[in-house]
Amino acid sequence: MSTKSIMIRDFPQDERPRERFIHHGPESLSNHELIAILLRNGTKQESVLQLANRLLTHFEGLRQLKSATLEEITQIKGIGPAKAIQILAAVEIGRRITNLNYHNRYIIRSPEDGANYVMNDMRFLTQEHFVCLYLNTKNQVIHKQTVFIGSLNTSIVHPREVYREALKRSAASIIALHNHPSGDPAPSREDIEVTRRLVECGKIIGIDLLDHLIIGDNRFVSLKEKGYI
Repeated sequence: MSTKSIMIRDFPQDERPRERFIHHGPESLSNHELIAILLRNGTKQESVLQLANRLLTHFEGLRQLKSATLEEITQIKGIGPAKAIQILAAVEIGRRITNLNYHNRYIIRSPEDGANYVMNDMRFLTQEHFVCLYLNTKNQVIHKQTVFIGSLNTSIVHPREVYREALKRSAASIIALHNHPSGDPAPSREDIEVTRRLVECGKIIGIDLLDHLIIGDNRFVSLKEKGYI
């Protein structure tokens, strides 16, 4: 017995995502309805809305989908490379739009400024990333560099990796940042030891470490404010 593909046009007009988008705006659509618009069509066995819902269920929502790879998405039955690329392209556009305000010679005047610069990129990472912001004499960000990617629990950084890039960029100062995948930004003993070592090396070289920020889930801790710098 043949099966017929379930099309969006088979749905009542007021249940079609595109029509609701036009008449009520994108905010009226659920996450899976927005993804359905990207996917455009479903399969012979399920509608595009069912496919989009299954995709979100597999990744337990947008949070994990945000970090999914092309290979992981194409493992979902009914989603080939073309559909997966459309989804990842939309995610990347969203990420770039979010960061637009932070890449035009962003000036860091406070720990909050430094945390805001990286929060959207770092808060959902599942491994520790040690990142440095290299600043000019006006505290403007001239370069951002991921110096080290560690395991879930440790992030061992050698000062030479940090200051090599600073010398290359003629940076006046540095702000170090790393994330805690647990979401809790409380500093560990290792975090404090790394900070003190970087401060000492910076004094020798003549490039100040202004702060070391630990990024959690929409939270952060400044080791300068804690008195370790």
